[in-house]
Amino acid sequence: MTAQPTKRIVVKVGSSLVTNNGDGLDRAAIEQWAEQVATLLKAGHQLLMVSSGAIAEGMQRLAWRERPTAIHQLQAAAAVGQMGLVQMYESSFARFNLQSAQVLLTNADLDHPERRANAKATLDTLLGLGVVPVINENDTVVTDEIKFGDNDHLAALVVNLIHADLLIILTDQGGLFTADPRQDQAATLVTEASAGDPLLEKMAGGVGSAISKGGMLTKILAAKTAAQTGASTVIASGHEPQVLNQIVAGLPIGTLIKAAG
Repeated sequence: MTAQPTKRIVVKVGSSLVTNNGDGLDRAAIEQWAEQVATLLKAGHQLLMVSSGAIAEGMQRLAWRERPTAIHQLQAAAAVGQMGLVQMYESSFARFNLQSAQVLLTNADLDHPERRANAKATLDTLLGLGVVPVINENDTVVTDEIKFGDNDHLAALVVNLIHADLLIILTDQGGLFTADPRQDQAATLVTEASAGDPLLEKMAGGVGSAISKGGMLTKILAAKTAAQTGASTVIASGHEPQVLNQIVAGLPIGTLIKAAG
């Protein structure tokens, strides 16, 4: 895996990482990412966070042990959990003298030309001010994420929107494996691949945990979407020390999915 010059970076973190597998928001993990973001900002990069975790945090606050199936219950959990999620990111970034901003988007926002242009202008302005946008889907008014997966797709759409150079998807796995390493001891890590390779989707079959409804397949499809505007994607473990700094430095970590050309 070779170093690539990057300027705009979208970092997506999943629910299982943000909430320590549903045990409540993981302050230590979020502060570690905030510290790495601060380092990368000082190096001249611009970063955006796309964070899942609102529903998982809402479930914890409401003392719900199992993820409900009713859409409006999930939306209520998201509304409750979003409060804690934003507070945690704000306090974590503030430790490193960084300002953050909450941005809630929907697929409809990005499909509508005027709203899309407004969203892009806002994000461009925030990045120019050195503010770190923390983006989530507006779960109280839409059900796309709740029904169909994780914020992986949203992160890829943000990449397309702002023409980011790199999408980093942090997960609880070390990257894409040839098979599920939790079930197949012979599975090996795919270190590099090309976006759109149909073999990747076959290797990435399956869904996520009870906390995170996404899976590796949604990450592979997100990489395919990000590649439409020329961005490469790295899928790596959020538990890896200094994972963001390692990736941006071009060190061999996780799975690099290159855009064609």
